[in-house]
Amino acid sequence: MSMPSLLELSHRGKAARAQSADAPSSSPSSSASPAADDPFDFSVLESDIAKVHERLQHELKKLRLGGRFNPEVLEALRVHLVKGGKESVRLGDVAQVIPKGRVVQLVVGEKDHIKPITSAILSSTLSLTPQPDPANPSLLSIPIPPATADSRRAAIAEAQDAAKAAAEAIRNARGTQQKKLRAMQLGKKALPDDLRKAAPLMEKLVDKGTKEITRILDAAKKVLEG
Repeated sequence: MSMPSLLELSHRGKAARAQSADAPSSSPSSSASPAADDPFDFSVLESDIAKVHERLQHELKKLRLGGRFNPEVLEALRVHLVKGGKESVRLGDVAQVIPKGRVVQLVVGEKDHIKPITSAILSSTLSLTPQPDPANPSLLSIPIPPATADSRRAAIAEAQDAAKAAAEAIRNARGTQQKKLRAMQLGKKALPDDLRKAAPLMEKLVDKGTKEITRILDAAKKVLEG
């Protein structure tokens, strides 16, 4: 059975609110309450879950670009433009890093920066060897070593760790929403029936968000294993 969409959950919330509004109530909290006290307002929770998914996809995309190799590490590499100088700059500030399959291209802004950039990469712990392009003196090509069984296992382990962190983030978002509902209950700012109806809707949103993490991870693992 397919999970209800966020739009369907929202409609159910509206229907529940309408039903509660039509029903008589002796509670003083049945009068118009501010939007902040709406137990069916899951906008913050939905936003938090969406951000978790986006962040996870970003982390897994970096792994798919080349096993454990992350182009952002190359961008962050410090380069001494003046030999023997103390000042350094980020490689990403003086060259454009372009991943292309198993090769990363560096488009260097100034020809004088080619040599110090090459030296910085060769002396780093990245185990990469820049190769000049005979047809374009401002271009360096860096072959990415092929993935090994060990590197694949390590990448999958990193992906699983990222998914665990994402699941924890969703649990934290659920806890925040739960505290809001509890505060409404203690402050009598919402009808008891509304709070009882809101709780399972919240759990469905959380469950749907957690299952999406599993789907994202499974798709990434298929790429990494291949």
